[in-house]
Amino acid sequence: MTVTTELPLFHRFAPICLEQLVGEAALLTRLDRKYVLPADALPALLDRMPAEVRALEIGQQRTFGYRSVYFDTAALDSFRATAHQRRRRFKVRVRTYLDSGLDFVEVKTRGSRGVTVKERVPYAGDGSDLGADGRAYAAAVLAEAGLRPDVDGLRPVLATYYRRNTLYVPSTGSRVTIDTGLAWQLPDGSTVHMPHSVIVETKSGRAASDVDRLLWSLGHRPAAISKYATGLAALRPDLPANRWHPVLRRHFSTAKGF
Repeated sequence: MTVTTELPLFHRFAPICLEQLVGEAALLTRLDRKYVLPADALPALLDRMPAEVRALEIGQQRTFGYRSVYFDTAALDSFRATAHQRRRRFKVRVRTYLDSGLDFVEVKTRGSRGVTVKERVPYAGDGSDLGADGRAYAAAVLAEAGLRPDVDGLRPVLATYYRRNTLYVPSTGSRVTIDTGLAWQLPDGSTVHMPHSVIVETKSGRAASDVDRLLWSLGHRPAAISKYATGLAALRPDLPANRWHPVLRRHFSTAKGF
């Protein structure tokens, strides 16, 4: 679904390669903040980024296509834990880097003080099933976090597609991701888009990064949005969605019932 198109806005920054970025800011345990901006507000944000900021570049490319297939139980335990802001919550997904063809099973949990902990292993399936190894890995990671959902019942519930640019901020050792061209799709093909908005996410090992403060100065505040849960709520109006009503009304193009 996603066709990766280079976004020239990001070529103003000096490059950083993937190996350097992982060495400087792997941030698999981090504090995340998400912001939903009108697409036309992105140039002003990038114009005011610190001069030291660097952009991830792989093979002379800076914009990359992503697909994530989210897995949940029959009772949608992952979705409901997020919708009701439970302290113990999780996500299980197959993440595909569309330009390289690399696939991973990723498990995200919540650590102390609200930090996100992400763990992953390579994946060799087609996204329709986690496979025995993927299920065993998910079960082990979730059990270590004190979570024991019905791992055997995990099934694909939603796919997300988008383009991503990643920036590195040396002063705080933090990352910033900018996601554009966002789309969500149910297994039956029903699709919803966010055509005129972008999601900016700061990933920091401390309370706030320089980019968070820049966003605040420009009038942008963290938004209640989960790519999985908010997208599923947009496509499934039968599900609880109170905490995402403002985002659904303002940014999603075909969210029924909003």
